[in-house]
This record gives sequence, C-alpha cells and structure tokens, in this order.
Amino acid sequence: MGCCSGRCTLAFICGIQLISILERQIFDFLGYQWAPILTNFMHIITVILGLFGTVQFRPRYVTGYAAWMVLWVSWNVFIICFYLEVGDLSKDTDLIMTFNISMHRSWWMENGPGCRVTPVSPPPPWAPEDHRYISIAGCLLEYQYVEVAHSSLQIILALAGFIYACYVVKLISEEEDSFDFIGGFDSYGYQGPQKTSHLQLQPMYM
Repeated sequence: MGCCSGRCTLAFICGIQLISILERQIFDFLGYQWAPILTNFMHIITVILGLFGTVQFRPRYVTGYAAWMVLWVSWNVFIICFYLEVGDLSKDTDLIMTFNISMHRSWWMENGPGCRVTPVSPPPPWAPEDHRYISIAGCLLEYQYVEVAHSSLQIILALAGFIYACYVVKLISEEEDSFDFIGGFDSYGYQGPQKTSHLQLQPMYM
C-alpha cells in the first residue's frame, strides 16, 4: 500500500507540474521570453520521463527527474532574484531572458489584473521605431510579483516532487531486492538430473 501510495502521489505531482508549466509556457511565448521558453521545454520533457518512470518502475528515470528538480529549483530562485532585482540583477535586461533577440517584456506587464495601457504620442526620441511606447497604470499586482508567484509555485512543486521521487526510488529498490530473495533458486543440496542408462549389462555365463 505504501508503494502504491508513494507512486500515485508522485504521479499526481507530475501531473500538476505539467499543467502549471504548460500555463507558464503559454505566457512566456506571448512575452517572447526565449530563455524561459527553452528551460520550460526541458522541464516538460523531464517531468514526462519522471512520470513514465514512476508508472513503469524505472528508477533511473525517476532519479533523473529528481536531479532535474534540483536544477529547476535553482533556476526559479534565479528568476525570483531577477524580477526582484537582487544584487546587480535588473529586470529590464534583455540579454538574460531573450538573448538580445527581442525586447524583453513579461506578458503580465500589460495584461496584469487592473492594468490600463495608454499609448504615449509622440514617443520619446530614444524609443525604437519598431516598438510602441506606452504608459501602464492602475495594476492591482505588478508584473514582477506575478512572475515571482509563478516561480514560487514551481519551487514548491519541485521540492515535493524531489522528496517523493527519492521515496519512490527507495521503494522500487527495496521491491527489487525482495524479489531477488523470494522465490529464488536455492543452490544448497541441489543436484542436477543424473543420466540413467536404459541398457543394463548383465553377466554372461558360458
């Protein structure tokens, strides 16, 4: 029962992770944030492999999933520090999120709860010609805190996934060990089948 419970719980956590990361991936696509898009894609693949390993009793896949959870937590901690501008980090930097391919912006910057977007005309001289210059006001929750909330949720799910992945790997290993000892071949006192000759030699009397 414990094994089934642990595996079912890990499978449930993987399912929640897939739903939450797909939602996050959609909004990162809308914001053209290429670094999070690539990282989210790797996370999706790893969670699917972890789910497969949980269902099919593949401890290597579950172990790989657990190792990725450590990296995933580190990435999301970095995202939180990035948006809260911890240290020398700045949330307006384009290099980290978009590799300088496009202008960095979170989709929630303009579409957050209560946000009112007003185009500014004429735009300032420093504004790029292919971008519009806008004013955003009235947001009930600033976009950086929405991104922080997303990353915090991912950290909580990753920690739960890591703990249950370690537990499931331990259970699978114990099951494999018990299977080796129960019903195994006992070599003590075992003798192979002896060849018997159907032709018996009888003494001949002349």
